[in-house]
Amino acid sequence: MENLFRLVDHEDFFARRCIMVNGPVIVGAGPSGLATAACLRDQGVPFEVLERADCIASLWKKRTYDRLKLHLPKAFCQLPKLPFPEDFPEYPTKRQFIDYLESYAKHFEINPKFNSCVQSARYDETSGFWRVNTVSTTRSTRSEVEYICRWLIVATGENAECVVPDIDGLCEFGGEVVHASEYKSGEKYKGQKVLVVGCGNSGMELSLDLCNHNASPSIVVRSSVHVLPREIYGKSTFELAVFLLKWLPVWLADKLLLLFSWLILGSIEKYGLNRPSVGPMELKNTQGKTPVLDIGALDKIKSGGIKVVPGIKRFSYGHVELVDGEVLDIDAVVLATGYRSNVPSWLQEGDFFSKNGFPKQPFPQGWKGNAGLYAVGFTRRGLSGASCDAVRIAQDIGNVWKCETKQNKKRTTAGHRRCISQTF
Repeated sequence: MENLFRLVDHEDFFARRCIMVNGPVIVGAGPSGLATAACLRDQGVPFEVLERADCIASLWKKRTYDRLKLHLPKAFCQLPKLPFPEDFPEYPTKRQFIDYLESYAKHFEINPKFNSCVQSARYDETSGFWRVNTVSTTRSTRSEVEYICRWLIVATGENAECVVPDIDGLCEFGGEVVHASEYKSGEKYKGQKVLVVGCGNSGMELSLDLCNHNASPSIVVRSSVHVLPREIYGKSTFELAVFLLKWLPVWLADKLLLLFSWLILGSIEKYGLNRPSVGPMELKNTQGKTPVLDIGALDKIKSGGIKVVPGIKRFSYGHVELVDGEVLDIDAVVLATGYRSNVPSWLQEGDFFSKNGFPKQPFPQGWKGNAGLYAVGFTRRGLSGASCDAVRIAQDIGNVWKCETKQNKKRTTAGHRRCISQTF
């Protein structure tokens, strides 16, 4: 109680509405935030979820293309405490995954505060609490709210902000330029020459989608890339990799994966796709670079439906000049250049998170910081990594909660109470 009164000494305490959260604050209502909230609910710990968008899983709902399916089998993508429905296919569609997340939130009674954009979060050493300042907006109102909590869980993830590269002359191009987050379908590009910048899973799949809609895509591959079949002799490549890594060192597992890939896909170097010198799993573990799991793009590349081109030198009106001197006529550009964490823009902390917005400690140590700070969904290991984090965080907080409050585990009602405020 003494610590709470210390908060009142700060002048800005009275400048905004203030809410004391009886439990942790979770920033982000994507799969990572939902998984953590569900695990906290299971532990009997109340919480508050803050989400800047107007819905859960806004990345999946608003910034993904229509044909998207989970790249990994559903067993590796389901969240803790609630599996996918049995009738879902091995690789659920975008719509099915969104439906699953909606039912997940409903099942665990997760009700985020939508349209609540976190402006800053800092630990107040005087009081021993985190102070999370938000701006909440609707069509006609704008309000500032400060949440005060003992635990802060960062669940904004690896893909919070689009990465748009600064390419010479792009502003002079004159045609349509969109980030992959805005791309929905290749239907509108029928008959057009489209340059896809980026050769990750999204770039490859968008190129395939464009080709299937009778566009003429060219994909920029400016560095080496691992392309693996999504399945190896009927078994998920990812599942096989997990099995191999249980028994073999990474280098040997990589050798076997590349051998299987060569037997199925053949040599890909002659198509302009050079493999890195480091194996796919080692590259994933050390640099976070995910191999491309092929679902048909490679056949289109081999047949000429998708053209592989090297890096870009510069754009001009209706054209792009490549580093090898070739000039292409193009009608549109799709930037499949990925995403980045936005944590440094709002979290005022320098010990746990690095400047790139990821925890400094690699998986599996990067889930817990100091002073009640936690991170979920920054493992570079997809949904399974986020689920692993969520379980650990909930257990860690739950142990403290039960010890200090001696609360019956059956009591699962999340709550909060308002503290002194000037405006409501």
